[in-house]
Amino acid sequence: MSESVGNAMSNDSNVGHVAKRLTPEEIDRMRAQDSRLVSEFRANQLEKDAKKHWDLFYKRNDIRFFKDRHWTTREFDELLGLGGNENQNVLLEVGCGVGNFIFPLIEDGLKFRKIFACDLSTRAIELLKSHTLFHPETMRAFQTDVTLENCFAEIDCPVDVTTLIFALSAIHPDKFHKVAQNIYNVLGSGGILLFRDYGLYDMAQFRFKPGHKISENLYMRQDGTRSYYFSVEQIACLFESVGFETLDCGYIQRRTINLKENIDVPRIFVQAKFKKS
Repeated sequence: MSESVGNAMSNDSNVGHVAKRLTPEEIDRMRAQDSRLVSEFRANQLEKDAKKHWDLFYKRNDIRFFKDRHWTTREFDELLGLGGNENQNVLLEVGCGVGNFIFPLIEDGLKFRKIFACDLSTRAIELLKSHTLFHPETMRAFQTDVTLENCFAEIDCPVDVTTLIFALSAIHPDKFHKVAQNIYNVLGSGGILLFRDYGLYDMAQFRFKPGHKISENLYMRQDGTRSYYFSVEQIACLFESVGFETLDCGYIQRRTINLKENIDVPRIFVQAKFKKS
């Protein structure tokens, strides 16, 4: 249990952050999560089998699970300046999945000299390459583990913009620093990193039942994939520790709405922009 939640006995109203104050019910849910943690053996097995679980995820869901991210150019205005015909920028997406980020950019008319896309899942890369908008002349998609040295060996030129969108949360926190370092190294001077992921105390964090918490803010889903929930302070500190300059880092609040299923729930994400000096 986090220190803030653990000390909440005396004053529950002080638990949370600028984007979210926890209710007594939410505090109770987080305490319940701590009552039964994932065993060390199971946690180690999840790490060992991370690629297998994501391959099974994409085998089961194909391209249907994630919606295309048409919000990207609205949220990250850096991308709006990359769409001219004469532009020679190079884009790298880390954790590309089946292309829910890349292909909406192409549909919006943004052009790049080269697009690199990588994912841990071989199955995801196969699905991405089968998309009608995938063009091998300007796009290169490859499987890699971004927590390892030389993970970007296939990239043969400096990268101008790297995106890390709902990808870091699937990685064990012990490896966050190496991922940040690898991204810093692949970017050219002045390169930009665009980040978005699950925020601390997001609605989804409270849905985990006892037996699914691995460690602080890290959880196991039913399918064996994992999810981590970030604070803005943690993200800024992480990327600054490898040399990035923070341009912007904050919580953003959105709503997940599904009228057909009568769903309307608040969401909390961390969104940030970093620059390589």
